Amino acid sequence: MIALLLNELDREEPELRKISQLINTDPVLATRLLQLANSAQFQLSNKISSVSEALALLGLNQVKALATAAAIAGAFTAVPGIDMRQFWRYSLNTAKLARALGGMVQQNQPAAFTAGLIHATGELVMHLGLPGALEILDRQVPPLGLKRAAAERKLLGYCYADVGAGFARRWQFPQPIVDALEHQHAPFDNDVYEPMAGVLHLAAWRARAWEANYDEQDLIDNFPDVVALALGIDIDMVLQQDPIDWTTKAEVAVLASA
Repeated sequence: MIALLLNELDREEPELRKISQLINTDPVLATRLLQLANSAQFQLSNKISSVSEALALLGLNQVKALATAAAIAGAFTAVPGIDMRQFWRYSLNTAKLARALGGMVQQNQPAAFTAGLIHATGELVMHLGLPGALEILDRQVPPLGLKRAAAERKLLGYCYADVGAGFARRWQFPQPIVDALEHQHAPFDNDVYEPMAGVLHLAAWRARAWEANYDEQDLIDNFPDVVALALGIDIDMVLQQDPIDWTTKAEVAVLASA
């Protein structure tokens, strides 16, 4: 059902009635949608009680994000070595930033949001498949550390970006999203030019820096200027795209719930 819903949401003119019908066939997804609509962020005086009302309030982009998250959450609940609430908070922040930056460089904003939301799922797959090796690596570089991809490539010859792209390909995500995931670590290396991957790279950098509590000097010292230059943006433009509200506990609770 999730695959059918995502396919409908990817159409140029999604049919709201069909979307509502698909959501209503999945009690878990419908419940999550209503939970999000009734969360504190909207501060409504009256409770939302139907999927159609929730769709009108949230909009299709947020519904697509929720459906994508539901698909992923169904495959990954508890992952050894990963704080799942932190993971979802980080992923949602990356998605919000990717959407904003995507608009600045004329990339598809809904696709950038989806890519941001799922860009680190390869980390979950690797922790499940290689618990011993990654437990050692986790002590050297945290799973959401800025140097994580480089450390994984040095140890294993590949990183979460490669694994995540394979995961997205298997789930039949649109090719631009697969390409962005695959090249997010080095979007402009070796004759590769993937603007959405560059957007994803910058968004993930900012969200990881936020998780690490970087101060102004840390941000300047670690800014990926080569990627930003290729996209025609600078550090001030990136930092100005910080979400007005970083992801709330309510959003994380809904998306991370089993």
